[in-house]
Amino acid sequence: MITQKMTDALNKHVNAELYSSYLYLSMAAYASHKGLSGAGNWFYVQAKEEMVHVQLMYNYLESQSARIVFDAIEKPPAEFGAMLGLFEAVLAHEEMVTGLVNDLMSLAVEDKDHATMTFLQWFVTEQTEEVKMSKDIIDKLKLAGETGPGVFMIDNELAARTFTMPAVAAGG
Repeated sequence: MITQKMTDALNKHVNAELYSSYLYLSMAAYASHKGLSGAGNWFYVQAKEEMVHVQLMYNYLESQSARIVFDAIEKPPAEFGAMLGLFEAVLAHEEMVTGLVNDLMSLAVEDKDHATMTFLQWFVTEQTEEVKMSKDIIDKLKLAGETGPGVFMIDNELAARTFTMPAVAAGG
């Protein structure tokens, strides 16, 4: 059975995921405004993925008959610099979220809450993928340099990203 401490921690994480979506929407708007429509698309897709994380947490809390409580969402930054700076901010944010997910898992272990541990395992895996994807893009941007044809090519590559509903959210 889920404890109040775990319920509170998951509610806090719901709000962190909402902020993540808000942050990525801000990055999408910034990138698109700077002429980086591919990066704008990448960030927009990322914002949608973060809302899936919100949905998953919401559904899990509801399935546990836990109360869901929303807090105010902090305003995200509006300026990010060059594309490398954008993705360095993504990496820092995803590493922070990874720490939050790890803290949730540690609490579930402490509570001997096996249902929540099982639920959170998907997020542990997801965060590993998020951090790796961010690092891969940063590596490419460092090779390409701050401006020029390399950034143009990477922006075109980022434009190909599409949103796919994770099987766990689609009921699969």
